[in-house]
Amino acid sequence: MTRVGVWLIGARGSVATTAVLGALAVRSGASGRTGCVTERPEFAPARLPGIGDLVFGGHDVSGVRLGESAERLARAGVLPAHLPPALADELDRTEHRLRRGLDAASAGVGRRDVDRLEADLREFARREALERVVVVDLSSTEPRPGTHPEHTDADALEAALDAGTARIPASSAYAYAALRAGCAFVEFTPNTGPRLPALAPLAERSGVPWAGSDGKTGETLVKSALAPMFAARALHVRSWSSVNLLGGGDGATLADPANAQSKLASKSRGLEHMLGHGPDGPLHIDYVPDLGDTKVAWDHVSFEGFLGARMTLQFTWSGYDSALAAPLVLDLARLTARAHRQGRAGPLPELAFFFKDPVGTREHGLAEQWRTLTSWCAAPEEETE
Repeated sequence: MTRVGVWLIGARGSVATTAVLGALAVRSGASGRTGCVTERPEFAPARLPGIGDLVFGGHDVSGVRLGESAERLARAGVLPAHLPPALADELDRTEHRLRRGLDAASAGVGRRDVDRLEADLREFARREALERVVVVDLSSTEPRPGTHPEHTDADALEAALDAGTARIPASSAYAYAALRAGCAFVEFTPNTGPRLPALAPLAERSGVPWAGSDGKTGETLVKSALAPMFAARALHVRSWSSVNLLGGGDGATLADPANAQSKLASKSRGLEHMLGHGPDGPLHIDYVPDLGDTKVAWDHVSFEGFLGARMTLQFTWSGYDSALAAPLVLDLARLTARAHRQGRAGPLPELAFFFKDPVGTREHGLAEQWRTLTSWCAAPEEETE
C-alpha cells in the first residue's frame, strides 16, 4: 500500500480541519466522496493514492486543537454533527503530528527557522514510513511582499538566511523548507510561496513539483465557466461587477487592505484573459462577521448582443468555503503525489483547473483546463524515482 503524507500549513484552520475529517470519514465509510474530483472515472488510469492512504500532519501557530476546530465547524453547520465525536480518536492521532509553525517571518527569517521546518517534514516522513510527502499551504492570506534582493537571487537568499535577516513571506519560508526536504508543494492560497523567483532553481535541482495558486472554489469557478461562454458566442461583456461577503477567519484576515490586495489580484487576473479585454466593474471583498463560515458572492454582468442590444446576467453564490475547498485539497495532494512519482519538477500547469491564478499557463477557461487535466491523467506514465 502506498502511503502518502499530506503536511498542511494552517493545519488547525477550517479548510484543513474539514479536509482531515473528510478523509477520515471516507476511509471509515462514514461519508461519501461528493466533491472529490479525482473520484470521477476519468482519473482511474492515473493510479492515484487512495484517500484512505493519506497520512496527515502539519504546522500551525494556533493553540486550538484539531478536535475543537472540528466541533466548532459542526456547530456552524459545515460538518455533520455526528462526525467529530465519532472520529475523535483519529483526530487526536493527527493532532499529535502537528508542530508549531513560523511565528514572525516579517521580522526576518533565519537558517534556524527553515532548518526546523525542514526537520519537522523529514521526521514526519521517517516516523510514518511515507513514500513521499506533499505540503499544502492553507494559511491566512499574506500582504503582497515588497522587493528585496533575496526574492530574486538564490545566493542573496542564502546569505540573508545565514544572517537571519531574510525578508521573505512566511509562505516562501515553508516552501523553501519543503523543497529542501524533497517534498512536493501546493500553494492553495494567493500567497507568494514557491513563486518567489529565488526558489525556482531549488525546485528544479531538488526534482520537486509544485502547483498553485489560490484554490478556485466559488465565484471564480463560476466566472471561469461563464466568461468563455460569452467569448465563444461573440457577446461583448461591457462590465462585470463582483461583491464578495465573507465571515469567519478568512473574512477577518481580508478586512486588512494589505492582505485583501493579494486576494483581489488573484481573483481578477483571469477575466481579461478569458474575455480578450478587461471589462469595467469593481471587485469588492467585505467582512461581515455575522456570516460566520458562509461565503456569499453576487455578480452583475452587463453585455451587448446583436445590433447593440444591452442585456444583463446576475448570479448569487452562497456556500461554505471549507466544504468546497477541502475535497480539492485531497484531489491536489493525490495529483501532485502522482507528478512527483513521475519525476516531474517545477510548476504543474496541468493542475490549472483547481486555481484562480494558475502557474505555468495563461489558460483560465474551465472546460479547456478540464481537458488538459484529464488528458494528463489518462496518459501512460514512466515512473522515475
